[in-house]
Amino acid sequence: MEAVLSKLGLADEGGGPVAPERMTFSDDGAIPNTRLATLLFRSRGLDPQLDREAVADCFAPLFTANGWRPSWRGGVYDYHHYHSIAHEAFAVLSGWGRLRLGGEQGDDVEIRAGDALVLPAGTGHCHVQASEDFLLLAAYPEDQRELDLIRADPVEHDAAVARIAKVSRPERDPLGGELAHWWP
Repeated sequence: MEAVLSKLGLADEGGGPVAPERMTFSDDGAIPNTRLATLLFRSRGLDPQLDREAVADCFAPLFTANGWRPSWRGGVYDYHHYHSIAHEAFAVLSGWGRLRLGGEQGDDVEIRAGDALVLPAGTGHCHVQASEDFLLLAAYPEDQRELDLIRADPVEHDAAVARIAKVSRPERDPLGGELAHWWP
C-alpha cells in the first residue's frame, strides 16, 4: 500500500500514512459531535498522471484493505447533519470543497483532491462551497452497514447521543494507521 499512499501524496517519510490534523467539536445541543477527533489527512500532492477515476481506483482498495467499505460518490448536503450509528470517511477524488464541521458554530475546513477525512459518529458536517468538479468517495466501517441522517435538531439529540456511545471503533483508519493512536 506504500506505493498507493505515495501516488496519493499521503505517505510520510517512512512510507506509512501521513499523520492527520485532529479537530474536536463541542456538543451544541442540536449536534452532539463527539470527544473523538475528526481526522484530516492532507495530501502533499497527487501524482499528476492520476485523473479522477485513477484517484478513485487508488482510494477504494486502500479503504477496503483497512476495513472501510466504499459506498457512494457525490458531495455533501448543504444543511447541517450527522450520523449517529456509523463513522464516515471521505476521499476527495477531484476538485475542492469547503465544509463546516461541528455544526452552525463549527469550523470551516477546505479539502482538496487527494485528501481523506474521517468523521466520527455524531460529527456535524455541511457543504459550504465547492468547485464544480468536487467529488467524494464515502466509506464506512465494515460492521456499520446502516446509515442514518439526522439534521441539527435538539429533539433528536439525547437519543442520538445514546446511539453514538454504542458505535464500535474500527481497528484501523482508512489509510491503514492504528485508529487507537488517534482515538484513545
